[in-house]
Amino acid sequence: MTHSTDGGDAVVSAFNAVGADYIFSSPGSEWAPVWESLARRHRDGLPCPHYIDLLHETVAVGMATGYALITRRAQGVLLHAGPGLLQGSMAVHGALLAGAPMVVASSESITYGDGPGPDPGGQWYRNLSVVGGPHTLAAPFTKWSNQAASVHTLTTMITRSAELAARAPAGPVYLNIPLEVLLDEWDGPEPKPIAAPGSTVSAAEDMQVVLELLAGAENPVIVTETTGREPGGLEALVVFAETLGVPVVEPSSAVCVNFPRDHELHAGGDIEPFLGTADVIVLLNCRAPFYPPSRRPATAKIVVIDEVPQRPHIVYQVLNADHYLEGGVAATLREMAVRWTEQGLRRNIGFVSQEPAAIRAAEEKAAEEKAEQKSDSIDPVHLVATLRDLLGKDTVVVDETITHSRIVQRHLRRTEPDSYFYVQGGLGQGIAVALGVKLAAPDKQVVFTVGDGAFLYNPIVQSLQAAKANGLPVLILVFNNTEYRSMKMNHLRFYPQGAAVATGEFLGNDLSDQPELSAFAEPFGMHGEHVTATAELVPALERALKAVRTGTTAIVNVRVSR
Repeated sequence: MTHSTDGGDAVVSAFNAVGADYIFSSPGSEWAPVWESLARRHRDGLPCPHYIDLLHETVAVGMATGYALITRRAQGVLLHAGPGLLQGSMAVHGALLAGAPMVVASSESITYGDGPGPDPGGQWYRNLSVVGGPHTLAAPFTKWSNQAASVHTLTTMITRSAELAARAPAGPVYLNIPLEVLLDEWDGPEPKPIAAPGSTVSAAEDMQVVLELLAGAENPVIVTETTGREPGGLEALVVFAETLGVPVVEPSSAVCVNFPRDHELHAGGDIEPFLGTADVIVLLNCRAPFYPPSRRPATAKIVVIDEVPQRPHIVYQVLNADHYLEGGVAATLREMAVRWTEQGLRRNIGFVSQEPAAIRAAEEKAAEEKAEQKSDSIDPVHLVATLRDLLGKDTVVVDETITHSRIVQRHLRRTEPDSYFYVQGGLGQGIAVALGVKLAAPDKQVVFTVGDGAFLYNPIVQSLQAAKANGLPVLILVFNNTEYRSMKMNHLRFYPQGAAVATGEFLGNDLSDQPELSAFAEPFGMHGEHVTATAELVPALERALKAVRTGTTAIVNVRVSR
């Protein structure tokens, strides 16, 4: 039985209305109505999002995440039933932590073959049903999770989902669309295009209190994790910090570029030195600034500037705020800088960060010393410094290292907005996120840095297939220490004089029997190299970057010393 239009058309019409460029899908049999609608639209020259078939749920969600990190717009993600949703759930949770908006959908049956209309198939009755529906599975790791129970509400449920996904804190929304709803006849009306979210600024009287507090401060500091993720956030923070003369710290929990690393007001990546000396700490888009959470500053007043300071998806969050400015961070910072100047406010500026000068000099010296080491491996500091010198401003780095994450963040010294992202949530989604970034920024060079353990968590074959099939060349740079180093370090932290230390038996960390990781490139006609010596590094990276520039993904597997 067929209809001229059905729920599949409603889905495509709704994604048109929300402005989705893409539908990323790890396909399941319930999506035949959507495929038919897309085929009709292609035949008739009607508008519709680009559809991408992918071979793994993590790849579908991860690419949507990377695309959203650059564009800040929600795309569609179609998974299969409850099992497909569960397979992709780690990446959906990562999108929640990353603040990446998207509309994720999968299906169920609500008649199990006993209702009128088309037969949904016995697999729903025998294998795929979920007590309470798949939307109950998605609730803990999405912003909002619900069921579209009727074709008559389907378009509005999708457009509402996209609007919810885009609002702060941005993140994934899940919609269960039963197969019977997809097959049901739909006669419109066409959904109305959604409007962009409005901008909010904190109340004038609240801003004035904070401005006066900062004007009287002798040792204020700004701490930020994700200001650069907001449109115009980095630029607004630079103006605000320069106008008030306040240093900026990007702690190790920072997940993107928030402030130019070479700016004289950049105060490094450690908040600890300021906890005993600062009299005002401004937390900008900081979800968890202090660890342990009870680690409070000695005397500082704490100002929190965030559109949604209390994140509903964080189980335990302690900010110790004395003042809240709740509104769009970029807009609030710009307004406060204007008010500061208009009022002629001044403060004694005694801080000049050592980060761009003495610390950078020390880092360069360290990198040179590491390069001079004679061994069959390369120090990660030298690896990152070498990579940095080969990259231009038109490069985006996606990082999924663990042991080396602070080294990557510090020594890459990214300065441009949207030039660095740290993959959030569980390991194994980074290649897909990098591919999504490349899809959103085709003119940019994309580099994915990853440890060997995290690389092996990724669906490698499916990710490389997606790169090749969709023309998305990226450089995959593996920091290979042949172990889960973080596992061993945590073992040592808890049991410094334990049996493992005495016997040398460390479980859960050995990766010495791994295959040659660069060899994964060969079946796909990609560029692969294994590097073990310092003298080999620059030529190998240059060859790999040349391959990427000419349209071929490259995997460079570097043996690192630690």
